Amino acid sequence: MTRATFRFYAQLDRFLPRDQRGRAFNITCAERSTIKHMIEALGVPHTEVALVIANHEPAALERMVVEGDRIALYPKFESLDITDISVSAPRPPGAPRFVADSHLGGLARMLRMAGFDTLYDNQYADAAIAELANAEQRILLTRDRELLKRRAVAHGCFVHALKPAVQLQELYERLDLASAARPFTLCMDCNRPLRSIPKQEVLDQLPQRVRERHEHFLTCDQCRRVFWEGSHWRAMRQVLEGLSARQ
Repeated sequence: MTRATFRFYAQLDRFLPRDQRGRAFNITCAERSTIKHMIEALGVPHTEVALVIANHEPAALERMVVEGDRIALYPKFESLDITDISVSAPRPPGAPRFVADSHLGGLARMLRMAGFDTLYDNQYADAAIAELANAEQRILLTRDRELLKRRAVAHGCFVHALKPAVQLQELYERLDLASAARPFTLCMDCNRPLRSIPKQEVLDQLPQRVRERHEHFLTCDQCRRVFWEGSHWRAMRQVLEGLSARQ
């Protein structure tokens, strides 16, 4: 058996029992345990760790824990670039794409509203969603820490907040989403691109007040819904502008 000291910083603390938060603590590790194995045994998904420091030197998650190790673990830094020494897999190029776990339907709709390609189906099985995220290089969003511990998951994010609007704010801050947002370009129901459509082509689908007050419309070619810049649209725009202004 091997004895080592671990210390988790910032939001990584939230995954630990209260008596292990905010301090260094000693644990006994099985022979030939890796850092990844030990942090996940403690309840911290590997996808949440951006930097490992073992005995004052950067280390990989696959490094074996040895007797007397002092290991510090950090999440992504908001204002410090650690790309060259991070243990996290590099984010796929281009705008972030997501797949949301079954209990994050509201967040999936809000991400689509912001223009982020987000797959969602409340029937996804754990193995299937992990493989989908890996195959399509999507960031897996979940509140199930065990799902993020699966070996197949390279890019994942544990969502701490409970309400969709606050969850969206959390992702904007953690993943720096503001610059990649393309609001109102995707259908919130289908995740398909929206396109402009002449008013004359949708007159029979519009309430009388909308016919009188609006001239510009969007439609989804899959669900055939029609959208316009009404009060709901303005409220959503205000939410997104507020998120962008924070960054």
